[in-house]
Amino acid sequence: MPANDANLVELQRQALQVAFDACTSAADRNRCGQFATPYPVAVEIARYVSHIVRDRLLTIRFADPALGTGSFFSAVLAVFGAERITSAVGVEIDPALCDVARTLWASSGLEVVQGDFTRIVDHVHRSVAPNLILANPPYVRHHHLSCEEKERLRALTFRMTGVNVHGLAGLYVYFVLLATAWMADDGYAAWLIPSEFMDVNYGAALKRHLTDHVTLIRVHRFDPADMQFDDALVSSTVLVFQKTPPPPDHTVEFTFGGALLSPLVSDRISLQQLRDSRKWTVYPRHPRNDRCLSSAGNDVTLGDLFRIRRGIATGNNRFFILERREAERRGFPHGCLRPILPAPRFLKTTVIEADQDGCPLIEPQLCVIDCDLPEPALRTRFPTLWEYLQTAETLGIRHGYLIDRRTPWYRQEQRDPAPFLCTYMGRGVGARRPFRFIWNQSRAIATNLYLMLYPKGRLARLLQQRPDAAADVFALLSQVTGDELRGEGRVYGGGLHKIEPGELARISASAFIDRWPELRATSHRQHALFEDVGEE
Repeated sequence: MPANDANLVELQRQALQVAFDACTSAADRNRCGQFATPYPVAVEIARYVSHIVRDRLLTIRFADPALGTGSFFSAVLAVFGAERITSAVGVEIDPALCDVARTLWASSGLEVVQGDFTRIVDHVHRSVAPNLILANPPYVRHHHLSCEEKERLRALTFRMTGVNVHGLAGLYVYFVLLATAWMADDGYAAWLIPSEFMDVNYGAALKRHLTDHVTLIRVHRFDPADMQFDDALVSSTVLVFQKTPPPPDHTVEFTFGGALLSPLVSDRISLQQLRDSRKWTVYPRHPRNDRCLSSAGNDVTLGDLFRIRRGIATGNNRFFILERREAERRGFPHGCLRPILPAPRFLKTTVIEADQDGCPLIEPQLCVIDCDLPEPALRTRFPTLWEYLQTAETLGIRHGYLIDRRTPWYRQEQRDPAPFLCTYMGRGVGARRPFRFIWNQSRAIATNLYLMLYPKGRLARLLQQRPDAAADVFALLSQVTGDELRGEGRVYGGGLHKIEPGELARISASAFIDRWPELRATSHRQHALFEDVGEE
């Protein structure tokens, strides 16, 4: 296809992509993981790969297992030229996108296959295996995969690759592994995927595959503040590798920020260093890449001193949480209500004092409905509350995922009030910390927007003997730096940071030991058994 014609087709593709996005709800695209690759990003990836392969691929057998409207195929045409492409295939599950891609690219030799790549890959012939894969796989989080689908994907991936994928992995992890099994030996691949796999436990299998079974050439992480997708809150990474075992002394180029062809900073990291690293986002070192791991090492950590749990997930906060005055006005029984903290954005203090009933002296003063009475008994004893709960059916929330799995359905997860809390997500760069610690002197519990810290072992005994030491504990928690919090947590597009219980547990508690040396004898490392809890 002449260059001018290809440019016109690309402009047409972009217009059709905009029309498709406008006709598809954000919720549907989120559930299906349909986030189209911006054409400039696709071209930049193709140009980088072209520089890497140089004369190693004289002819190209191109494939994209998540084709969409064909952004990567368009980029390959523009960068490599149609005459160099001997075959091209794209797999796409959405029939509407397949129709668009066929209309656009049939004359350019692209074969468009409609179907689920993870169900097709096991039946394709290796004789036509691609030697170049450029792809942006569907970003479908594990929540949207049924248990049956996860088991199918895990079994298929293990059979084809020998990799045992964690059950919390998103669909993109399976795409990378299965497509690598499909492609020809010595072939090249470039993937635009979320950065999260580099930091979380469920990314360990993919990281091990990248260090041991292919030659990882480049890992470029875009600055989280520079979002690549307008419609997805995700921090993105480009992986480039060759399907061949790595040389023993191989090093990988890690780059951060800027563009793939002109990154802000670059460094080379050995495979052994990568294998020993819990988190890959710490590379390369640079002030803009504020990802540094806690220096805890073998020292005592927060997980040794605190049992850390996420707050409760009600299933529908708007229904189960209401202002205390409103609950009293409705005549709801006090025994079926528990004080609960408002969302962090509404909490204006880091020290929560209590009234004589133990309720927090803050505004708004909230409570959560929490009752274990069976419905017949509830209807008889507390008819006003029972009548309110019946509206859950008409509101369409009665059979929500969490609600439908509780007995009775209006009974909440059980949490004791925690004396200390940490916000679960937030923003902050440099000296500004993304998360806040809270000293909770009330008997309020918290939603899953908080992590709840319960002192244990010798620290718990210390606070029992000396309640006034709680002020020192809070002061020491407040000294945890923004770098430590960002380094152990994870970051998403737009600079949004999150931290899970197991990640907060790994932060050094050396300041506590300096203050109370007797705490060092606390048995530790037990929290490592629970690092996966609440990871998603």
